[in-house]
Amino acid sequence: MKKLLLGNEAIARGVYEAGATVAAAYPGTPSTEITENIAKYDEIYSEWAPNEKVALEVAIGASIGGARAACAMKHVGLNVAADPLFTASYTGVNGGLVIFVADDPGMHSSQNEQDTRILARGAKVPVLEPSDSSECKEFTKAAFKISEEFDTPVIVRLTTRVSHSQGMVEFAERENYQLKPYEKNVSKYVMMPGMAKRRHPVVEERTLKLAEFAETSHLNRIEWGDKKVGIITSGITYEYAKEVFGNASYLKLGMVHPLSQKLIKDFAKEVETLYVIEELDPVIEEYCLQLGLKVIGKSKLPLVGEYSANLLREKLLGEKVEKTNEITEEAPVRPPVLCPGCPHRATFYVLKKLKLNVSGDIGCYTLGALAPLESVDTTICMGASVGVAHGMEKARGKDMARKTVAVIGDSTFIHSGITGLIDIVYNKGTSTVIILDNSITGMTGHQQNPTTGFTIKGEPTRQVDLLKLCQAVGIDRVRVCDPFDLVGFEKVVKEEIAADEPSVIIAQRPCALLKHVKYGPVLTINQDKCTKCRMCMRLGCPAIVDRGDHIEINATQCVGCDLCPKVCKFNAIEKAGGQNE
Repeated sequence: MKKLLLGNEAIARGVYEAGATVAAAYPGTPSTEITENIAKYDEIYSEWAPNEKVALEVAIGASIGGARAACAMKHVGLNVAADPLFTASYTGVNGGLVIFVADDPGMHSSQNEQDTRILARGAKVPVLEPSDSSECKEFTKAAFKISEEFDTPVIVRLTTRVSHSQGMVEFAERENYQLKPYEKNVSKYVMMPGMAKRRHPVVEERTLKLAEFAETSHLNRIEWGDKKVGIITSGITYEYAKEVFGNASYLKLGMVHPLSQKLIKDFAKEVETLYVIEELDPVIEEYCLQLGLKVIGKSKLPLVGEYSANLLREKLLGEKVEKTNEITEEAPVRPPVLCPGCPHRATFYVLKKLKLNVSGDIGCYTLGALAPLESVDTTICMGASVGVAHGMEKARGKDMARKTVAVIGDSTFIHSGITGLIDIVYNKGTSTVIILDNSITGMTGHQQNPTTGFTIKGEPTRQVDLLKLCQAVGIDRVRVCDPFDLVGFEKVVKEEIAADEPSVIIAQRPCALLKHVKYGPVLTINQDKCTKCRMCMRLGCPAIVDRGDHIEINATQCVGCDLCPKVCKFNAIEKAGGQNE
């Protein structure tokens, strides 16, 4: 059977067909759908872990226990998981261990551009890179075999275009993989210095063997064509190169670390002009230069952003690419914005009104930095808001803490905010942390987390109580309130930032997009009452539209959350079809 699948769906199918037993992940675009789709296979135990480090540790444990195990994350998630990764490279595996990491060239949904091959090279683990959905499935199955044959974790590197593009995938039966026996082996799995010193030479020897494997592996292939032009490439850039250069000669690398020396040299000998086409860092190009080869790569191609066929035509062939279907009229600006009914909108409205410094975090609420809310001052990485606020206080004194708050989502707080809060308590900080509890992991598409009370399969489970958790780490002042109670919420914020001790405010209101959230009828503006003061526009709700001569509410976008009437001093915002009660 053949089916049209996203690259991420094909990865999940490959994990299933390989006979894997355990899969763990933390959601992060563009990798999220991998584990969401694995969860559809009842033969595989799957979970959302609190963060990527824990997810990888679970997968490592399953591997040591004899199972084939998978772990998925986005590129910045690999930073979080780097600690277990680097040591798992030393311990090796029992059952196959494959880590799927999705890079995001162009930063469609990320705070940086980062090349997974660099971190993998440092960890000394092999990396495979598929170009389409079919290869996603096949490379996944090959990765498990390589993992077991060479006693190593294997990374499968994806990019946004591969993860989220569709292609035909041929299905196969699930492999009847039998768990490998578990045997106590302290010298292999206990990485104290004495054991680790003996394992490092094993890792170096393994790297040499993997390089030999790469020379003849079916994962790498040469496609001979016109030898005037030779192209070394991998992943999605192979597809772009084929579209642009047509009948050139190609060395398509499916294994991008370690690289195959003889294969590259032999290919280079046969072509007149040699290009290396790869997104982000010049990993392949630098290796070719080390081999003494003359290549054209980053001297003409950018180090930043996502490539395309047109970019290659322009940069490598010097062609002027004419834009098709060009819109001559200037389109209106469509900046990203919080959804209608978003609970975070009220929080940021109050924080801006109070003119507070806001240490922000990773999530939907990062959009609080944009006009008209313009509240968020900093966003670094998952969980950083708490430590950053504490650091600002320690740098500038308690007066800074009196006008600064940290904001962090419920899922992000579980991911990596708890330790920052402990740091505040332990080191006598007085910062105020606002946990934006919207009852779900919102930004990546409504995944469950330990605060929701449900597993990845929707099964009921124990729910982390944020109030008790904060109290347990030493926070005496914990307040739970609804941010849509603008007067009450403002009062709570003022009280907590004035306190001479650390405090937590749990701003509790569910995401408006959750299926069980049902607001009232849509709202409308009574033009006879409206004074055009535009106070409602300060909320930044996309349903409220300034037409110049009047303000109106777009009924197709309004969810009836009733926030905007609370900022209108003239009672001009009413429920459609009748007056406000």
